[in-house]
Amino acid sequence: MVRERPDRDGEVTSGRTRLAAHRGGAALWPENSLLAFANAIALGCDLVEFDVHPTSDGGVAVIHDHLLERTTDGAGPVAARTAAELRALRLRGPDGALTGEHVPMLDEVLAVVAPSRASILLEVKGPQRLDVLYERAPGGARAVAGERYEGLEGLVLDALARAGVSERTSVMAFNPEIVARVRALAPAQRTTLLIGHGHVMLVEGQPEDAIAWAARSGAADAGLQYTLVNEAVMDAARAAGLGVGVWTVNDEEAMRRMAALGVDVVTTDRPDLGTRVLGR
Repeated sequence: MVRERPDRDGEVTSGRTRLAAHRGGAALWPENSLLAFANAIALGCDLVEFDVHPTSDGGVAVIHDHLLERTTDGAGPVAARTAAELRALRLRGPDGALTGEHVPMLDEVLAVVAPSRASILLEVKGPQRLDVLYERAPGGARAVAGERYEGLEGLVLDALARAGVSERTSVMAFNPEIVARVRALAPAQRTTLLIGHGHVMLVEGQPEDAIAWAARSGAADAGLQYTLVNEAVMDAARAAGLGVGVWTVNDEEAMRRMAALGVDVVTTDRPDLGTRVLGR
């Protein structure tokens, strides 16, 4: 699908809606596993999306939750374990059963992605379940940032540079302080501010307010829960020169609607469905 969209400098260019495998394809394979990323790339996904937390010994683990219980046979905080301890844990599949896959480190994931043509959406997580809240303030809303892992942004940027994939990666976060830290360390690094439907509703805002928040953060892209996105949101994004990615879109009708609106990236747990709907 081809449509017009603003580039990073605000100029209108021709593009198409790209497909990102959410956590590698969490409905199909163990999420955030090397198996999932390899399979998503083999399917023809344009991007892979994943999450990172630090290890206790200075590594970077690819895993979504800050706790181990939901997706592994371990328990407790990810950040309390060494890289070796995390690699020894088994990942659960979509049905909750343990598999032969293990928690990968960032360098291992980048080694899978780097030889391919796939780009990367890398979300930097925090040590709590909630990375940010928004509250009403004079003239709109303000972000109340949650805790961040000190130094994690630098570790991530170093790993991207070692793997030679910095230019095809967008570093994402819900917490605008993480976005600001990435921009301070690497001004040329593309960044995405993530915003959920609940964030906007909490302050009784309008969906297009999310675009203003992303622009204010300095991010190049707004990563929005897809239920926020309509024509007004897309018009606001084009006016602001921001790209728009949406998450997490798992049914055909919603995928087609997002593509028709001209979003830049559709992120899905079902890359098998997405490749068919978006014509990969």
